[in-house]
Amino acid sequence: MLDDMGRDIHYLRLSMTDRCNLRCAYCMPAGGVDLLSHADILTFEEIERLLRLMTGLGIRRLKITGGEPLVRRGTIDLMRRAGDLPGIEQITLTTNGVLLEQYLDDIATMGIGGINISIDTLRRDRYERLTGFDGLDRVLRSIERASAILPVKLNVVPVGGVNDAELCYLAEFAREKVVAVRFIELMPVGHASRFGHIDTETVKAMMEARFGTMERCVDRIGNGPAVYVRPHGFKGKIGFIHAMSEAFCGACNRVRLTADGRFMPCLGQPDYTDLKQLLRSGATDAELTKRIRQTIAAKPAHHGFLNEANPASRDMNAIGG
Repeated sequence: MLDDMGRDIHYLRLSMTDRCNLRCAYCMPAGGVDLLSHADILTFEEIERLLRLMTGLGIRRLKITGGEPLVRRGTIDLMRRAGDLPGIEQITLTTNGVLLEQYLDDIATMGIGGINISIDTLRRDRYERLTGFDGLDRVLRSIERASAILPVKLNVVPVGGVNDAELCYLAEFAREKVVAVRFIELMPVGHASRFGHIDTETVKAMMEARFGTMERCVDRIGNGPAVYVRPHGFKGKIGFIHAMSEAFCGACNRVRLTADGRFMPCLGQPDYTDLKQLLRSGATDAELTKRIRQTIAAKPAHHGFLNEANPASRDMNAIGG
């Protein structure tokens, strides 16, 4: 489906839950947040009904996110059923990797398009301070196993004064493994606004100083806006997502559905449609389809992250990335 700007909106990021087994400092405060109750989140039946309607409007690619999606019991089964919906071409998963290893056998049988695993440091002490959990070994095992059977992207958020000295070490994952290590500019969503921003050009300069000239990759990888390069001798790739320094809003192809049913056309703007309220007030499929269509059509031209009054006041765990 085209929005009013002529962009082809075909990619849905579906948040299964706002809950997470980590407490990453830039995503969620150390003391935690007020979490949604079970009654507040969409049921699997409600999710599947909305997915059927959205595929009818042109949604073809689905990203399963959270919080941490694997903490919600039944997520794997939902992914399997979603993959059978007419019109769905690809399903991918974003996870912190802590629980991934136990689900890999099931995930591998689905033929999903790939897995994104978040990892911001290789130091165990720093990982525990950053996430509130001593689980780095689990994540590294998940990366090792997953990369042997599925396309894997590693998501790294450069944070000034936190992991800036480790970025080149994290990029080394792509030297011997066919993985994509992606450096994602920190967006000022919720508590992330308190942390130091490192722009993409600074990260690129670090990579070039360490690895030399990097060849631009012309082939497209995945559904997002990352620009990929390959240093000499690397089996994998390094990617850069510059949401702040070089906004890619003009080519944005995505919308978001939060765990509590808010249908968001833009991560960095406050507008949304409450699909849960419509579902539970007895809306027909035709009525739901009309509201979904209207929301997509009115997708904003640009995110609002650079506004003085940043509208993205909710934490990332509640939005789904």
